[in-house]
Amino acid sequence: MIPYQFNIDIFDEISRIVEENYELITLNCIVNELKKIIKSKGKDAVAAKIALELIDKKNVKIISTDEKKVDNAIIKLADENTIVATNDRVLRKRTKDKNVKVLYLRSKKHLEMG
Repeated sequence: MIPYQFNIDIFDEISRIVEENYELITLNCIVNELKKIIKSKGKDAVAAKIALELIDKKNVKIISTDEKKVDNAIIKLADENTIVATNDRVLRKRTKDKNVKVLYLRSKKHLEMG
């Protein structure tokens, strides 16, 4: 939802930061969560709608998982070859504990990898 909320082209940022070849993926539970947010009103609904449009426009692969909780699904699927994009502090800590790289918003201006 960063592209709408902070006017940042996350795809350009990812290309700037990630030097190796990569494939953009998301999870079906994340898509479902965005669809729920769209049903609400306000800025988050608009941001979620734009996020879903970008997933489609940028041909982001959607992986199915049986896990209901988004964070648990991410942790379960992530490994040392994965880069997770999140601003959630708890999820960032959990990925760090698993030696997974994380892309996150820095100074509300750009993405950074840590």
